[in-house]
Amino acid sequence: MEAIQELSERKLKILKAVIQNYLETGDPVGSRTISKYTDLNLSSATIRNEMADLEELGYIVQPHTSAGRIPSDKGYRLYVDMLMLEKEQEVTEIKEQMLKKADKMDQLLKQAAKVLANSTNYATMVSAPVSTRNKLKFIQLSQVDEEQLIAVIVLEGNIVKNQILEVDQMLNNETLLKLNMLLNTTLNGMSIDQITLGLIAKLKEQAGIHSGVISDVLDAVANVIQLDQDMEIYTSGATNIFRYPELSDKQSAQEIISAFEEKQQLSELVTQTLSSENKGIQVYIGNETPVQNMKDCSVVTATYELGEGMQGTIGIIGPKRMDYEHVMDTLKTLQNELDTIFHRKE
Repeated sequence: MEAIQELSERKLKILKAVIQNYLETGDPVGSRTISKYTDLNLSSATIRNEMADLEELGYIVQPHTSAGRIPSDKGYRLYVDMLMLEKEQEVTEIKEQMLKKADKMDQLLKQAAKVLANSTNYATMVSAPVSTRNKLKFIQLSQVDEEQLIAVIVLEGNIVKNQILEVDQMLNNETLLKLNMLLNTTLNGMSIDQITLGLIAKLKEQAGIHSGVISDVLDAVANVIQLDQDMEIYTSGATNIFRYPELSDKQSAQEIISAFEEKQQLSELVTQTLSSENKGIQVYIGNETPVQNMKDCSVVTATYELGEGMQGTIGIIGPKRMDYEHVMDTLKTLQNELDTIFHRKE
């Protein structure tokens, strides 16, 4: 990265503008074209002088006497290094922000589940927010070693997922840059259902001999973009079930406790709640509940909003003779409090 430090900020901006313009058009780039970049605010004469310096340093070349400049291999190398550095910093910042938020959120949601259980004397659950939009923000591919790539996949809501991909050969930085540009230009802002077979075929065709890498990346995206992927669910008050004779017989209690311990069925409940168009309070009585082990119970749920498509579920599980009015009032209060807290944090 020494070359980045050697050049002034102005020269780096001009080099970046030349390369980006050349990548878009394929035509040599002149000073007048660069002067139209609004964030530079430099005269054509100043840009010509800087471009002359960049040419002397070997970062750009002039293919013909009367033509503009195009990037040299050295220029491409510097551009790739700058781009990778920017993306690494961006991903690091996102991860740090999310770790701080996740730690606070973890404590908050655990406490919310506990308070809810104490207030209602029923079993309770609160799911950590997940992305319901499931749209891609960007993808960054980086080489780990000769046989592995790491794909950093960022979803809306700044959810960061890392996936290791096996490759047959080492890919150079220029190839990785082209694949990153291809993936991000095509897939940015898309949800999984928008990534059609036709789009996949087009991506593979554009990737040429690296179409296998594209297939692996898309498989990784499909894996991490699923709604219930790594879903965190906080529970409390499962033993409150024993307060109610109709639920405290050995089999019923065991099934309910098992659902709370394994959490897989709770994940299915959350998935159904979040996929429903009704984002208010929902009441499942007996066989209406998606959780088979809770067919003798009533389940009351509500959705809270974090913003950017991030949503979570609050749930209360109790006997069919539960105090519905108190449960719904308590649930509504907590739903509003979580909405307020999370929106305040934004």
